[in-house]
Amino acid sequence: MKLVAYFSASGRTKKEAEKLAGKLGADIFEIAPEVAYTKADLNWMDKTSRSSIEMNDKTIRPKMNGADVDVSKYDEIYLGFPIWWYVAPTIINTFLESHDFSGKTIKLFATSGGSKFGNTAAELQPSAPKAAIEEYMLNGKTL
Repeated sequence: MKLVAYFSASGRTKKEAEKLAGKLGADIFEIAPEVAYTKADLNWMDKTSRSSIEMNDKTIRPKMNGADVDVSKYDEIYLGFPIWWYVAPTIINTFLESHDFSGKTIKLFATSGGSKFGNTAAELQPSAPKAAIEEYMLNGKTL
C-alpha cells in the first residue's frame, strides 16, 4: 500500500499531493502543525518570523495537530513539502521522528519557487535512520 503524506503552508503542496495520491491510488495524510502558519510566520525576509527561527535552529520540532496515521501498513510513503531554506521544513522531522519507518521507502517530493532538493534527503535521513529515503520525480522532473 502507498501513502502520500504532506505538509503545505500555502496550499500548493496540498494540490500536488492530492494529484499524486489520485494518480497512485494512495491514501493521503496531511501533516498539519498544532498552530497554523500565518503569512507573517512565513516571511523568510524577517529573521524573527516563526519559519526563520525554526529553520535557523535545526533542533526545533514544531508540534503536529494531533492527527496521526498508522504508517505500519504502508510499504511506500510519498512525503511532500515546500522547500524552505533549501531543505524540508522542520515539521517534516517531527513527522518522521514520530513514527517507525524501518524497512520503508520514503519518496520525497517538493514544491518550490526555484530551489532544488539540495541536501534534503541527507538531512532527513537521521530522522528516519532505518528507511530508504530518495527523491521522487513530480510532473516529470525532480524538484
